[in-house]
Amino acid sequence: MGKVIGLISIKGGVGKTTAVINIAHSLASCYGKKVLVIDANFSCPNLNLYLGNTNPKHTVRDVLNSKVKAGSAVYEHEYGFHVLPSSFNVTSGNNFLGLKARVQNFKKYYDFIILDSSPSLNNELLAAIAASDELYAVSTPDLPTLSTTLKAVKVARDKKMNISGLILNKVRGKNYELKPEDMERLSGIPLFGVIKDDVLIPDSISKVKPVTLLSHDSDISEAYRKIAAKIAGVEYEEPKWHRKLFANIKDDFSRLSAHKFSRGLLYYK
Repeated sequence: MGKVIGLISIKGGVGKTTAVINIAHSLASCYGKKVLVIDANFSCPNLNLYLGNTNPKHTVRDVLNSKVKAGSAVYEHEYGFHVLPSSFNVTSGNNFLGLKARVQNFKKYYDFIILDSSPSLNNELLAAIAASDELYAVSTPDLPTLSTTLKAVKVARDKKMNISGLILNKVRGKNYELKPEDMERLSGIPLFGVIKDDVLIPDSISKVKPVTLLSHDSDISEAYRKIAAKIAGVEYEEPKWHRKLFANIKDDFSRLSAHKFSRGLLYYK
């Protein structure tokens, strides 16, 4: 039986959907896992935009409302995992609480089902929490986001669920940030992974590719693969030093060649 992984955050802009896609790609491409990604953000779905499928014929809404069978709404993506998308059309009568029963059926066919949840404290988020076997909170290292992470912890515990780990995203290593160990201590969630802020992320979004595919040996891709390895319960193998060096030179040259120096001399930030 597969495992349902829910990524949650009661705040937009922390990089939750980006994390979902890159973890899914890493699980499938690096560790050979069968992965299904479900867009459980029904009110404001983003997953389709990140994967280049803006007009799916059937969606998770159709499945929850029993309009189509679950298998008819699942699409095989070229990046190696399957996707159950949501719809951009906001309609009433969505059976959010039916998500758990539908997801349970998929566990027979996939190693991991990853839920991209709503960034708001609503019934959609509660449905994703209830459907998950493990929860991971995605946060940035600042006080406002920490406060929403604490709310997420409380919501999960009220539903008799614990958050298994904290994925700290967009880390710049500046003095004005909360340190990873402080985020871990203040949130009460064990630190599961740290992802640095990197211009490769907006570049990957604009090119509609996971950063783990766009720049496989970059530091940020390595961070996502480490998280995926922990979720899969496998040992992570460090890439050879020369591959990391070549990846850094390649990414740096890409930034240099695309930079407009009329906007300033610094091309690497």
